Amino acid sequence: MRLSHKLAKLANPRTVRSAKQHLGRILLTRRFVFRLDAGKIIASIERLEFQAIYERYAVENPGGSWRKYLDLKRWVAINLRRVRELELDWGRRKHILDIGSGAGYFLYICQWLGHDALGLDIEDVPMYAEMFEALGLKRVLWRVEAFQPLPAFDRKFDLITAFMICFNGHKSPALWGPKEWSFLLDDLETRLNPGGRIRLGFNQENDGTFYTEELRRYFIARGARIDQHRVTFGPRPPNRR
Repeated sequence: MRLSHKLAKLANPRTVRSAKQHLGRILLTRRFVFRLDAGKIIASIERLEFQAIYERYAVENPGGSWRKYLDLKRWVAINLRRVRELELDWGRRKHILDIGSGAGYFLYICQWLGHDALGLDIEDVPMYAEMFEALGLKRVLWRVEAFQPLPAFDRKFDLITAFMICFNGHKSPALWGPKEWSFLLDDLETRLNPGGRIRLGFNQENDGTFYTEELRRYFIARGARIDQHRVTFGPRPPNRR
């Protein structure tokens, strides 16, 4: 390979991003020396690609719209906290499916840590597709609907997540109850490897609650561990040493 070709390859943003991600995985193995923090993760994102997306879509006051996810510092920090809560920042490599993956920050951190990460979402926000391309992520386009199974995947998962859930008829008269959740959870369990987990994260409804009392009782009867908006099914992760 000629020197000019090597130099051109090194200047390619995707080559730089791949090298940064590889370095991140090396740093993970040395976490007793290097502390994993949002700054390291943000530094691994290709700045020019993200800046181009930001300039296309950012507005001064995004409110609750999808444009709020362009606040990189805030949402990387939030998703890093999710990663830590699920103890994905240590231990063996896992296969992870994230439903309603949005801009992909959770999956990016998981992938940066060496996990096999896949998103599932609908194609309604062009910015999300651009972010997945910029971050080097994979996703399947699919609309989650009541009493309809998810698509076939080429693997099973150690963890299935869904944060800030909206596919459940959020803030509408069609809000899901135990029957709809039973169907989905039954389906998700068939997609798990032995010992796999499911983590659900709910949005507040119009009355300020995350789910009805009936649904809370159903989750508990099914074996869930509930912590406010977080509902987890499956084995507890091992304690850190």
